This record gives sequence, C-alpha cells and structure tokens, in this order.
Amino acid sequence: MSIQWNGVMPAVTTKFSDDDTLDLVNFEVNIKAQLEAGVNGIILGGTLGEASTLTAGEKKILIEKTVEIVKGKVPVIINIAEQSTKDAIEAARLAKEYGAQGLMMLPPMRYKADDRETVTYFKKVANSTSLPIMIYNNPVDYGIEVTLDMFAELAECKNIEAVKESTRDISNMSRFRNRFGNRFAILCGVDTLALEYILMGADGWVAGLVCAFPAETVAICNLAKAGRTQEAIEIYRWFLPILELDINTKLVQNIKLAEVATGIGTENVREPRLPLIGAERKRVLAIIENGLKTRPTLPAYKNL
Repeated sequence: MSIQWNGVMPAVTTKFSDDDTLDLVNFEVNIKAQLEAGVNGIILGGTLGEASTLTAGEKKILIEKTVEIVKGKVPVIINIAEQSTKDAIEAARLAKEYGAQGLMMLPPMRYKADDRETVTYFKKVANSTSLPIMIYNNPVDYGIEVTLDMFAELAECKNIEAVKESTRDISNMSRFRNRFGNRFAILCGVDTLALEYILMGADGWVAGLVCAFPAETVAICNLAKAGRTQEAIEIYRWFLPILELDINTKLVQNIKLAEVATGIGTENVREPRLPLIGAERKRVLAIIENGLKTRPTLPAYKNL
C-alpha cells in the first residue's frame, strides 16, 4: 500500500488490562472509533503508545491486530525509536513482516547524535526497507533537530516521504515549502498548533487528543483544508483547552483520562507511569468535563 501522507493520522494509545497485559478489546473499540471518524492512517508505538515500555512481542501483536481491524481502509504505521542503527534496521524489517505499511522514525535514542550521524542513521534504515518513512522532527522533546540541510541529504532516499513537524516553529512550514516544494509531505505533530499549520499549507496532522475526540479532530482538519476556515476555527477554539493536555509530561495519562470520558478507552498505563491523583487529576478532569458540556455540534465534514 502506498501512503497518502495527509489528513488526520492518530498516534494511538496502547491499551493495558488491570494485570498489565495488552487490552486488545478496548484497543479495537478505539481503532474502530478512529475509522468511523474518517482518519487517514493509524500510527502505533509513538510516545502516546508508551513505546519505550513495549516488548518486541507486544509490538508484533499490535501491528497484526491493527492490520486485522482496519482491513486495508487506511495504512498502519509503526514508530521506530531505537538506540542503534542495527536495531532500527531490524525493527523496520519486522514491521514489514508483521504487515505495517509505513514507518515513523525518530533520531537515535539516548545518544545525542550529530548531524552527520543522524543523517547516516536515517539513510541506512531507509535503504534497508521498501516501506515509506515519515521523519519525526521533535527537537524540543528528543534533543535532535533534523535541519533543512539534513533533509536535503535525506531527499536522496525516495522512500523518505514525509515529516512530522514538531519544532513548534510555524515558520518552518514555509521554509520547507520554499526549499523543497512538495518533495516532503508535512504533517503537524503538535496539537495546539495544528490548525495554524494546516492553514499555512500542511498536508495533515499527527494528532494526540484525536484518541478521545476523533470526530472533532478530523472535522477541524477537513474543514480547514476545504476552505471553511471560520467553522474550523470555532471548533478549534472549543478544543484548545483540551488540546493543551497533549503538551505536558503527563500527556499519556491526560489523554487516557479523556478516552475514558468519551467512552473509547481505559485509564491503565504501564509503570513507571502511574494514573493521575489528587489536585492534578481534578484539574485535568475539570478541563475534560467542561469540554464535554460545551461539545459542539459538528457539520457534515467527512466528504469535503
């Protein structure tokens, strides 16, 4: 399957049972809600997916289960966040074997690679696989920026097709277009900047709060891309206090609480993460509950 890197692509949470095993029942409930809302892909094993706590066997199960659920309607993409080039190449090989149709890739983990090392890492993995790749550029959280000069080198790899743009610098959107035209698809990776990026020409949105509010997320994206800007803005302004739960160190716990509130998830996280308690929990629940009380009626948005 070729990938159209556009629209909303949820970075889905991983569901766990009370005994800390994969909860595939609630996982399927959430994936089906995403499909019903009209998302354009499913991304597994990102930060929201608690990837660093997943075993290789669990990643296999998640890929195969998601492929089974989506039935070819949208591509299934797995994140690669490895410490060594060798392990990243093996992860890409296994992803294809298990049925994933694309990869999202972070720079090397733990070691702060320089520009040459980072480019070499990406190139070696890209050249090892036929799967299309989206580079996850998030220097704020991961400490390595993939610069435009680095993307110029990566352009040699035809299967590096997209960037998840999470620099928090909206002007980077225009810098990309000025330098590369449409060579790379650009998807915003920051929930609180997504509408701004789309209005500046981004192809799509790798979203977090979509895990709890899939219809509202897709509606904003579709309306904005269709030129119905004011309608998109109104929904986005309602959504913003909830979206801000994504730019927080407890984003996984926050978003899982929101999934519980909308009936498409559970609160279970894998340690060392723990569920929210006390004043922090009350604050997050108040934001979610207020959003539910004022939840907008959405226009027909799926076929814009």
